[in-house]
Amino acid sequence: MKAMILAAGKGERMRPLTLHTPKPLIKAGGTPLIEHHLRALAAAGFTEVVINHAWLGQQIEDYLGDGTRFGLRIVYSAEGEPLETGGGILKALPLLGDQPFVLISADVFTDYPYANLRRPLSALAHLVMVDNPGHHPSGDFALVAGQINEAPAEQRKLTYSGVALLSPQLFAGCTPGAFKLVDLLRRAIAQGQVSGEHFTGCWVDVGTHERLAEVERLLEAHA
Repeated sequence: MKAMILAAGKGERMRPLTLHTPKPLIKAGGTPLIEHHLRALAAAGFTEVVINHAWLGQQIEDYLGDGTRFGLRIVYSAEGEPLETGGGILKALPLLGDQPFVLISADVFTDYPYANLRRPLSALAHLVMVDNPGHHPSGDFALVAGQINEAPAEQRKLTYSGVALLSPQLFAGCTPGAFKLVDLLRRAIAQGQVSGEHFTGCWVDVGTHERLAEVERLLEAHA
């Protein structure tokens, strides 16, 4: 099974750090955010990883190389223009093949055990959900008996973590260009084709300087 790491964002809320450094290479605990994911994937038995990039993407390739030093084989999907999450995955599908793949946002820091996703996928997508963080109190979806569904705001107790298992069939009929993954997920949810799980371990969406500092504190506490 292959994995894809989304690493094409500009990280504008993380300026000035991201003016000259792509957000996935910002360090937490002395290690770039994306490297935390790569080492966790290797430990979970993954060997092949696809990484998309746009803003300062060559720096990502230069730093990570072909993945040999992580025990991985890394290939890159370079985007000349921002394609957003859905468009970026669609462009990378030829590199991912026709089997389900793990998707990880480089923007998150987590100790989720990626080996848990090395399993058959009976739907179009399986989402790892977390408790609504303080910066996103309204949540994204509800999880009932292992199925993701849309729900009124007061019932949306969970937020999509940025970690998922996806079938390439989720993108059937899509045309190249910029579009959001969430639009495809909502369509699949309406068809009852998205399962999910509730993860209660460490998870931080590293979208601001304050949340990067939170990750630093977590790493120091476990050092």
